[in-house]
Amino acid sequence: MRGHGHHHRRFRGEAEAVEGERATTRVQLEMPPQAMERLQKLKDRIEAASYAEVIRNALRLFEALVDEHEKGAEFSLKRPDGEIVQYKIFV
Repeated sequence: MRGHGHHHRRFRGEAEAVEGERATTRVQLEMPPQAMERLQKLKDRIEAASYAEVIRNALRLFEALVDEHEKGAEFSLKRPDGEIVQYKIFV
């Protein structure tokens, strides 16, 4: 994810060149309007260049969480006020 205030966007041509260096597979998703709206908002919030970038980031994060969960890890969040709360991802 990019930090707030940074507006470095890749140009479409550059993104295609980078993608063209490795084999890619086109995936078509059907999403209800509410999920599509969430994806759009998240794309805007992290200043992602594409929906694919958002999904790749989400996949990387989810994979890391699943790996840790399989090793028996528990998840918690430390809020700005210092409060630590258990975060139930896998129930």
